[in-house]
Amino acid sequence: MNDKTTPKAAASLTLGGKSYDLPVLSGSTGPDVVDVRKLYADADVFTFDPGFTSTASCESKITFIDGDAGVLLHRGYPISQLAEKSSFLEVCYLLLNGELPKADEFAQFEHNITYHTMLHAQFDRFFEGFRRDAHPMAIMTGTVGALSAFYHDSINVDDPEQRKISAHRLIAKMPTIAARAFKYSVGQPFVSPRNDMGYSENFLRMCFAVPAEDYVVNPVLARAMDRIFILHADHEQNASTSTVRLAGSSGANPFACIAAGIACLWGPSHGGANEEALMMLKEIGTVDRIPEYVQGVKDRKYRLMGFGHRVYKNYDPRATVMQKTCHEVLAAVGDPNDPLLKVAMELEKIALSDPYFVERKLYPNIDFYSGITLKAMGFPTDMFTVLFALARTVGWISQWKEMFEDPARKISRPRQLYTGALQRDFVDIEQR
Repeated sequence: MNDKTTPKAAASLTLGGKSYDLPVLSGSTGPDVVDVRKLYADADVFTFDPGFTSTASCESKITFIDGDAGVLLHRGYPISQLAEKSSFLEVCYLLLNGELPKADEFAQFEHNITYHTMLHAQFDRFFEGFRRDAHPMAIMTGTVGALSAFYHDSINVDDPEQRKISAHRLIAKMPTIAARAFKYSVGQPFVSPRNDMGYSENFLRMCFAVPAEDYVVNPVLARAMDRIFILHADHEQNASTSTVRLAGSSGANPFACIAAGIACLWGPSHGGANEEALMMLKEIGTVDRIPEYVQGVKDRKYRLMGFGHRVYKNYDPRATVMQKTCHEVLAAVGDPNDPLLKVAMELEKIALSDPYFVERKLYPNIDFYSGITLKAMGFPTDMFTVLFALARTVGWISQWKEMFEDPARKISRPRQLYTGALQRDFVDIEQR
């Protein structure tokens, strides 16, 4: 328990005529927490919470979400301010270290990341082991896990300096791996990173440059890419972040833990939501088909993708920034009259005014606009979750690092409500 976590008067639980006092803890903000750590030892009972939706699995200082108010803070800073005024690498420093960097600190951090972007020459052989039509997320999961075979000098999780080096390596090398996964899937040669370019600018060049001609990164797209990375950098204890912490609790090396997070993110209910939102807009096709589709949603024939959120019960604060970014990108490289954008804007208008959606708090989330934006930037849909993984790496490694700095860390071991057969004797196969 840190200095910002204060115990309050205990809650009382009565079981079988016996009362048990459970400490109630308060963080710096957010709901109070009933501490049940000793309940099993004292009362021989478990708590039951499928999906852990009402369970605080850890103590953290990194990200705070108030879903009812539509608030997302990184180390106390609103996501809207970071997306408009900061850069992705500055946000990386903030998430890792707790404070925004001073000029000299940021210069050193940026240098460390930039000069770690290259991959070992032998590493490129891994890509050749995948089929050309392999999903880029399959490639990401395998290759990121393989990093531990090349950078075993920084996998001692008990050494703070090695943890720091691993964090820098992951943030630096993820764009290179993601770009290679993309290039491999489209049959183009790999493009190496350059030390004279910014993080997002470098990534776009590695994705879209070809040897046959020069490639100049559009500054509007570079800024949009940077903003998209910021908006996806961390999101508290979601499924993939919890997976990283769960894997890390065993002492697994950071590359293995991040690979586990990528595998979890691949699920359509998590990282694949923006792809599904784009597919929905394509299915609707034109504005005149929206009333029919909306009625289908009300009749439960269709699902409204890109609206509502597991946590946010108000407007997703990231969606406002993403909407602006979407317009900027389409104005720079796409058609401002893109039919998908017209469908999106009209669908948003209806969802924000129709009592059916308002009562259910089905507000647009970040996935609603990010799919259109990434499509306009030239990314195929199977790359959307890869970009999500690239951005979320800093959140994962920050959470992983924080876990190892917690003196109360222990291996995770969820329990269960067992409803299977009672003990019985084995019967030989001839007698069954």
